[in-house]
Amino acid sequence: MKKNNFYITTPIYYVNDKPHIGHAYTTLLADVLARYNRLIGLPTWFLTGTDEHGQKVKQAAEKSGISSQEQVDNTVVRFQELWKKLEITNDDFIRTTEPRHKKVVQEFLQDLYDRDEIYRADYDGWYCVACERFYTEKDLVDGNCPEAGCGRKVEQITETNYFFRMSKYQNWLIEHIQENPKFIQPDFRRNETLGFLKKKLNDLCISRPKSRMDWGIELPFDKDFVTYVWFDALLNYISAIGCHANEEEFKKWWPASYHLIGKDILTTHTVYWPTMLKAMNLPMPKTIFAHGWWLIGRDKMSKTAGNVVNPMHFADQYGVDPFRYFLMAEMTLGQDASFTEEAFVRRYNADLANDLGNMLNRVIKIVRSSCEGNVPSPGHAGEDELVLQGHVKKAASDMIQAVENMRIDLGLTSIAKTVREANKYLEKTQPWLLAKNNESERLGTVLYYALESLRVISGLLYPVMPGKMTQLRQCLGLQVSEPVFKDLSVWGKTKPDTKVGEMINLFPRIQKKSSEPIAQNSKANTKADQTSKESNLIDITDFAKVELKVAKVLVAEKIEGADKLLKLQIEIGPEKKQIVAGIAEFYTPEELVGKSVVVVSNLKPAEIRGVESNGMLLAAKKGKKLCLVTPEQDIPTGAKVG
Repeated sequence: MKKNNFYITTPIYYVNDKPHIGHAYTTLLADVLARYNRLIGLPTWFLTGTDEHGQKVKQAAEKSGISSQEQVDNTVVRFQELWKKLEITNDDFIRTTEPRHKKVVQEFLQDLYDRDEIYRADYDGWYCVACERFYTEKDLVDGNCPEAGCGRKVEQITETNYFFRMSKYQNWLIEHIQENPKFIQPDFRRNETLGFLKKKLNDLCISRPKSRMDWGIELPFDKDFVTYVWFDALLNYISAIGCHANEEEFKKWWPASYHLIGKDILTTHTVYWPTMLKAMNLPMPKTIFAHGWWLIGRDKMSKTAGNVVNPMHFADQYGVDPFRYFLMAEMTLGQDASFTEEAFVRRYNADLANDLGNMLNRVIKIVRSSCEGNVPSPGHAGEDELVLQGHVKKAASDMIQAVENMRIDLGLTSIAKTVREANKYLEKTQPWLLAKNNESERLGTVLYYALESLRVISGLLYPVMPGKMTQLRQCLGLQVSEPVFKDLSVWGKTKPDTKVGEMINLFPRIQKKSSEPIAQNSKANTKADQTSKESNLIDITDFAKVELKVAKVLVAEKIEGADKLLKLQIEIGPEKKQIVAGIAEFYTPEELVGKSVVVVSNLKPAEIRGVESNGMLLAAKKGKKLCLVTPEQDIPTGAKVG
């Protein structure tokens, strides 16, 4: 079914501290997707905001010696300033302390209570302050919070509370997920939620007694309680677009096209939120998309570890647009990605300075010196021109597909390849020699094809780097800085005799700036590789980079058309991954399900026969015999090997 609008949301960010790169990434991704959809002419609404209630906010306020309202008022500014700096084009910014949001929350609470979807009961359970969630004894991992990336100590609490009858919707939710494969993406996150739903779903505690925690939205039917922060926060996606206030506007945008979330809040968005919507008789969002974490080296960023990247500082150091480009190009959506300053500098210099910036300078310089600064008319197009045109058209097609498939990184890879092909074209045709030898007709053709390639490339990159691409387009003499997206798939839109602009150094080469750390309170120290040049021996530091972990095979199936390959869904602790293994000659899928294996868990994603693989099985092979490496005894998945 063809979509007629595009409504995209980020999570609303918790205001107990300043924003970090994880917040910046999700918001930038939403911005890039919103910009692309606006360019193709689709009515678009982009929502972000802040989550301002709950125990963590209250604790942060108490630590600072201010009121909870002062805490959120002071902290929300940091998010708003960062979004402005990063050129985020959100249509709305919602705060859960706003009256428009509180009104919707209380109206739905009252309605659910009146229909017996909410009831009062005593509760005895384990509570994680960091996640602001209750857990049963069996949920805990080694007595601590079971959430991926948390693992903090929990406290036992016994009290009276109000509960949402979430359990009654368990079977419905399983059926909805199974019947709507796009509802939770990527697929392995969908499988993770289905795995969670295999165990009995409990009812959801949706209140906190004011005697313990008073910073929240008051329950309309009991003044002694406030609303649980997650029940409050999730409703922002509908309160911000006019639910119960402007029904015409609400129906225009709901259901959401995409809820973008981090994988650490998967359960709240794929279990709590759908069951709440079902109880409220509202349609489901079309897709909930969970992306991975940004790692520093091999470690997850966290305030505890002191390795949280400050996006404001990094954008100041190297520029907003290169920062936007790196984040979009480096992460495969759904997978974790590693953030290092070295990787940023390497990609910037390769893709932007050496390739795109260099190409622009070469072409504009010759146009200004040999064509009086005017775009020349093209002559006969030979094979080289047709090949370049084919690369450019493919890049436009690839980017459209990349946006549809939530693989912005693949679209940018295709564009970078096209820029390299354009530079090869210039090297082969050598317009500087054509100018020197007064071969004006051939020179005009070469320069026109290079300029037309830059027009399309600048348009394709505009949603990712709007500032730099506006400069580039002005340099090309284009009157409108914002491209018409349909024109990017059409060759020949550059008009001859257009006056080009002044030469600019769009992407000057950079080196790592070591004067200040890119991470806040960074405690990480890295050592240089000690690999010997005389032999293939490796240092312990090299071996330490490889993460070997125990995993369990949950699902195994053959890959169509590949006799040797199997696609496996594996469990590594709380995480689910998909890997491709060339072991079909030695093991049947049935033999593998339930088997404990050892995997390399931190390999970069690879595509094998069109199937994404996120790890590698360890196996011993000699001749025609192969044996998987397995643990000698039963040991929990996620256990490290080495």
